Amino acid sequence: MKFTVDIEDDTMAQLMALTGTNKKGPAVVKAATEYLKRELAKKFGQMVMEGEFEDYPLTNEDLESADR
Repeated sequence: MKFTVDIEDDTMAQLMALTGTNKKGPAVVKAATEYLKRELAKKFGQMVMEGEFEDYPLTNEDLESADR
């Protein structure tokens, strides 16, 4: 999908540097993809900690009290 978005030059330069790309499009795609991965992982982790999976035996309290 193609679309137009306004991103400040400084922000785009930082984004390109952090993603290791020298083109704007791939930098934005990589940043968006990584953001989605992190948010989904965070959501999954929260679901695990809240005990939403019956086959996961430990609650957040159990994990925090466990010896590491």
